[in-house]
Amino acid sequence: MAVRLRLTRIGGKKDPVWRVVVADQRSPRDGRVIETVGHYNAQTHPSTIVIDEERVRSWLDRGAQPSDTVKKLLRTQGISTS
Repeated sequence: MAVRLRLTRIGGKKDPVWRVVVADQRSPRDGRVIETVGHYNAQTHPSTIVIDEERVRSWLDRGAQPSDTVKKLLRTQGISTS
């Protein structure tokens, strides 16, 4: 099973809010998730990024791969992905 850290969309029409989740890469974007590790709201100024660093590090240590967007969010929060 290939596990990825990625975004899933919540919020209303034309008002997106994103959750940072751990999911099987084969599941659909808004499908089943293993764990929610944070959220991201680009509608606020500045953008709101809340990530549970301990859980993210745990998943990265177990081999989970972040998507490109999540990698940028982690870098913004000062969490290394390597």
